Amino acid sequence: MAIVVITSSSTKNARRYVEVMESAGADVRVLLPDDHGNVPTEELMAGVGGLLLCGGPDIDPTLYGEEPDPSANLELCRPLDDLELRILQHALDRDMPVFAICRGMQLLNVSFGGKLIQDLPGHKAAKIDGHWESAFHQIFIAPGAKAAAVIGMAGMFKVNSLHHQGLKEAQRASRLMTTAYEVEDGLIEGLESPEHSWVIGLQCHPERQDEVPKLFANLFFGLNERAEAYLSAPAA
Repeated sequence: MAIVVITSSSTKNARRYVEVMESAGADVRVLLPDDHGNVPTEELMAGVGGLLLCGGPDIDPTLYGEEPDPSANLELCRPLDDLELRILQHALDRDMPVFAICRGMQLLNVSFGGKLIQDLPGHKAAKIDGHWESAFHQIFIAPGAKAAAVIGMAGMFKVNSLHHQGLKEAQRASRLMTTAYEVEDGLIEGLESPEHSWVIGLQCHPERQDEVPKLFANLFFGLNERAEAYLSAPAA
């Protein structure tokens, strides 16, 4: 059984991601900034085969060379940014499989030198009759994307949307490849690294399995399979 690390701002925030990865057969190790921020990276990643970067608070704009916009109502957690950036770099340096969701995809872009749009209207959950409900939109996943191969098909999909930050081509890191976008406004919905074997980012939240196509569950099974293959590969 492969160990997959999940980084998160809190145990509560990590719950859905832990459940889907355990359902996919993985052994999960959750890393939190309050508990693991000062622990050496090698110790945190010992015996790990894969990394899942999940949704969470906004990324500090100073990390991509901008000052926080006061009108963007940002919720920042710099200790989480710092923890995830070093954990992600560790994984990338070793060509470890990485699945980056929502904030995770944004962090992936920032780690490669890209930027973010600090506030986007109409893309996050709204409170309706006292209950929070996700927004939804249509995205297109390109036929050549690794995500399409893992899901089992490319094309148009209706998915949830729970973010108020994101990126378009102007903000994308040049070393990353756009693999999915929103049909109406062109926001990037998928990123992948051509330099690595299995680094997939999606802006939607496939861990909310009742809000995305059932085939998206294959992404979690795929991460677990790649983590197992990574751990079983002979040392270089």
